[in-house]
Amino acid sequence: MKINEERLLNRLYTLGKIGVNEEGKRTRLAADDAEKEGRDAVATWMMEAGLRVAVDKIGNLFGIWETEENKGKDPVMTGSHIDTVINAGQYDGCYGVLAGLEVIQSLKESGYKPARPMVVGAFTNEEGVRYSPDMLGSLVYAGGMTAKDACSIVGIDGTVLGEELKRIGYAGTEEPGFLTPSSFVELHIEQGPILDAEGISIGAVEDLQGISWQEITIEGSQNHAGTTPISYRRDAGVAAAKVITFMRERCLSSGGKTVSTTGCIAFEPNAINVIPSKAVFTVDVRNPNEDALKAEEKALADYLKELEKTDGVTVSTKRLSRFEPVLFSEKIVEKVEKSASAHGYSCRRITSGAGQDAQNLALMCPTAMIFIPSINGISHNPEEFSREEDLLNGANVLLDVLSELTEE
Repeated sequence: MKINEERLLNRLYTLGKIGVNEEGKRTRLAADDAEKEGRDAVATWMMEAGLRVAVDKIGNLFGIWETEENKGKDPVMTGSHIDTVINAGQYDGCYGVLAGLEVIQSLKESGYKPARPMVVGAFTNEEGVRYSPDMLGSLVYAGGMTAKDACSIVGIDGTVLGEELKRIGYAGTEEPGFLTPSSFVELHIEQGPILDAEGISIGAVEDLQGISWQEITIEGSQNHAGTTPISYRRDAGVAAAKVITFMRERCLSSGGKTVSTTGCIAFEPNAINVIPSKAVFTVDVRNPNEDALKAEEKALADYLKELEKTDGVTVSTKRLSRFEPVLFSEKIVEKVEKSASAHGYSCRRITSGAGQDAQNLALMCPTAMIFIPSINGISHNPEEFSREEDLLNGANVLLDVLSELTEE
């Protein structure tokens, strides 16, 4: 059995056009008008495939294939998300949703009789751009937050998530977790350079990095940039730079296991000739080992205390998000490797450096991921690209793995 390759690619490119503005920039933020259009398209394709469409109270969208013979059994689930970052590529998340839909539709059309129901899901607010935290829909689905609390989150534009879901027609009635999957497999572009650089077709994802997000506020003293000698300054900007440099040095000494990023920073009063009185910035630290991640968090906390003494500043921190590393199901990882080998695709085990919906579903059931190459490792960027051959190869591996899981 194989997927309908032309249908998958046509749907991927059709969805990719939704949310593209007059400047050619693609943006579909959670529950905005463009994402509604994308949801409508996906829901229509689910119905065309003969699936039952359901939406839960956090807006997660599901296409369900259930027969009289397997009704009542825990389903095999796949999926990802269709919301994007600002000025995004067209593959991140969308590929996993549409490939999952294509696998189920192709199996259904072939006359295949699954022993378990099969479900494809598009989870709400995976990117976390408009509403925080990211991976919100799958977090709620797995029981990590209530739908009520999630729907009350205020976005960066002042909107309330629950109100926006109602406005676009995706405030569903199902309770999150209304289906308990027997297993979950997420197909995704790698979003990193390893598979492309090594010429590997399929990544069997065996684990996922832990993620620690903090917002750090450093307060110093505003003063004149020309008249204040360096030794008399309490410069919040310099202190922030020291933190960023400290974390980079930690990463370089970790043997490539730790990565740290400061993606947001703001100074006050933000004037060219005024010493900053305040710096507010984020630190995103990741490591696939929980003990190592905790060690990095402690090292940062200790350094901030030391910085208060050496630089005469005041430091406060705010936890934004924290996810422990995830070890995926060895059994499913082996099925990915087996399928790749059977098709003659090169394959290697790999770690997911990005947070994914799969890490939340792993709290509910055996879970794993399948990666295909991202050319030059580019993602969250309009230049994000994966070859059609790789897109189709990944979908056919997903078909093998899901069909095997339905028989267990």
